[in-house]
Amino acid sequence: MHVGLNAQLLTLKQNYRGAGINAYIFHLLRTIGELDLPHYFTVFLGERGFRHENLDLRYTSWPTYHPWVRIIWEQVALPVLLRGVGADILHAMAFVIPLMIHCPSVVTIYDLSFLHYPQAFRPFNRWYLSHFTPPSVRKARRVIAISESTRQDVIREFHVPAERVDVVHCGVDPSFRPLPTNKVENFRQEHQLTEPFVLFVGTLEPRKNVELLIRAYARWRAKSTRAPKLVIAGAKGWYFETIFRTVTKLGLDGDVLFPGYIAAEQLPLWYNAATLFVYPSIFEGFGLPVLEAMACGTPVVCSNVSSLPEVAGDAAMLVSPNDETELAEAMNTVWESPTLRCEMVERGFARARALTWARAAMQTVQTYERALEG
Repeated sequence: MHVGLNAQLLTLKQNYRGAGINAYIFHLLRTIGELDLPHYFTVFLGERGFRHENLDLRYTSWPTYHPWVRIIWEQVALPVLLRGVGADILHAMAFVIPLMIHCPSVVTIYDLSFLHYPQAFRPFNRWYLSHFTPPSVRKARRVIAISESTRQDVIREFHVPAERVDVVHCGVDPSFRPLPTNKVENFRQEHQLTEPFVLFVGTLEPRKNVELLIRAYARWRAKSTRAPKLVIAGAKGWYFETIFRTVTKLGLDGDVLFPGYIAAEQLPLWYNAATLFVYPSIFEGFGLPVLEAMACGTPVVCSNVSSLPEVAGDAAMLVSPNDETELAEAMNTVWESPTLRCEMVERGFARARALTWARAAMQTVQTYERALEG
């Protein structure tokens, strides 16, 4: 089987765009290359920093980091390139396949937030995803959804037969693990985090529900003198200004810390240093930070909506993303019970062990095989 993979969205730059879809593409490519598979993989990408000796890497000379250029490339140039290399099947790794493609295809859908929360997208991105995703999903032989929640969304919104949509959960990178105590302590001292703290990691945007987290934290502090500091880490996204205004309005400027975007190699240290991880997001295709925190041995409180219960399993405390009182009580409950935290940590380790990139890569290749059989 000769598989072509469209990885034009891959970037190795250390910024907030390096998370999410980019992390999926990077880890899946790397893991497929490491597996001993009887197949041939040609990867089309613009990121020249990515290397793998077991993959045939084809770098485009087009400046596909420009959205319009990438769209034209994937619709016009990619079908020609696939025919030229003799690919049996294409894996479109992010939402869209060439509509004039000659070979069977598989497309990965992460979530349909562009339909459910259009206000959180730039007009161009919203237009592109809304117009190109539906025909891509219908044309593809098979669809990969990164959670059952997304799978059901795809079936419902695009009227795709359920048997054509496969769930392939994301994995967690081995770098997310418990780190040596002295290394974590040095990190704490370096960042002046000498006291225990609660951590949130994610882009500062409405969908992540950071404002509700801050209000819940204010309720917690009002009732308990033992409430720790809250660290909200992430790049500034859409409508982030209201988050900072909320902190000031509630008189929490000295208690809520904003370290900004955290580079990937630093994330395990932040998770290890935190006593509790909180993720009250309103909507997620997967919610990888929940799994990363668990892999590092940090107990998790997260929302009970979309894919998050699916990812967390029985390892997290689940709360409504619309109830700040419930979130405040959940944070306090976990914080005040060392026994409960230990139980959650052990369940979190088990959950993280179950979801690996090797598992995801093997399931993805099985989807290719099913597509060709079809």
